[in-house]
Amino acid sequence: MKGSNAEVISDTTESGRSTGLHSGNVKLKRKNEAAGIRAVDKPVKKKKIINKKTKDNLFGYLFISPWLLGFFGLTLGPMIFSLAASFTDYNITSKMNFIGLDNYKKMFTIDEMFMTSLWNTLYFVLFSVPATTAGAILLAVLLNQKVRGMKFFRTIFYLPSILSGVAVYFLWMQLLSPSTGMINTFLAWFGVDGPAWLFDPEWTKPSLIIMKLWSVGGGMLLYLAVLQGVSKEMYEAAELDGANIFHKFFYITLPMITPIIFFDIVTSTIGSFQIFQEAYVMTDNGSGGPANSLLFYNLHMWNNAFEIFDMGYATAMAWFLFVIVLFLTFINLKLGKKWVYYEGGDKK
Repeated sequence: MKGSNAEVISDTTESGRSTGLHSGNVKLKRKNEAAGIRAVDKPVKKKKIINKKTKDNLFGYLFISPWLLGFFGLTLGPMIFSLAASFTDYNITSKMNFIGLDNYKKMFTIDEMFMTSLWNTLYFVLFSVPATTAGAILLAVLLNQKVRGMKFFRTIFYLPSILSGVAVYFLWMQLLSPSTGMINTFLAWFGVDGPAWLFDPEWTKPSLIIMKLWSVGGGMLLYLAVLQGVSKEMYEAAELDGANIFHKFFYITLPMITPIIFFDIVTSTIGSFQIFQEAYVMTDNGSGGPANSLLFYNLHMWNNAFEIFDMGYATAMAWFLFVIVLFLTFINLKLGKKWVYYEGGDKK
């Protein structure tokens, strides 16, 4: 009985408390309503699982995913594989045997044609890059004049740059023929005995440089575009100060187009180091011409990879060339800060 009474008292106490709390809340609510204050339920903020920035990044990666697949599968993957192969004895069909730096030592100690191929390539780069750059600038300046029929001349000079490479090489082999070629025939009209060109070791590389000059239309198009953006007011102000055509060219035109000159030099240097097709097509079975005068670096690397099947050594040569080009590009970027000027005269 005592226990049941205690339970009844406890329940009564708890119900009294809850009833008191409820009545207190009701009184407080009525008091607030009388004072003109209404309770406003605060909306519960839902937590965002993905914020806007992350969502935009995901969409960005989704759109460039085809390029990413191509880069990792067709560029980065083969690069890593070739780097690993350069430290092995590998001939495509055999198992890779790790030999350390032996392939790199072979370049300077065993391979007699390595330095010859490197020198031939450096010779071509040193003379072809300045010649093609200067030729493209000169041609662009001439074709930037307001003369009737200028669109026709621009088209004519641009066409050689879009012709097929192999067809052009065969054409130049005919033009440079010592006996029946049009170039030596033209020189004979003035009593000049033309050289043997592709059959003379001293003239083989100059022959290819002349051939490169014939196709400067691609670079000409870049310079022509930037020349048309140079302010005419600058030329008019220079004329009022008594500047002649040479002053305007060296003090206005050249400084204003230095960014494109810099771009052309960097890309032309990289492209010239990759010369291969000309020597492979224009020499007997890619032999490198008379006295190995056209044995360029890439041609020698090709012969090691696909004629001798020494793929390990060929990949080592490829990485050595990569280091050379990377170093020269770095030098160009450093030196470019001293002579490349952008609009307003600010150095970048």
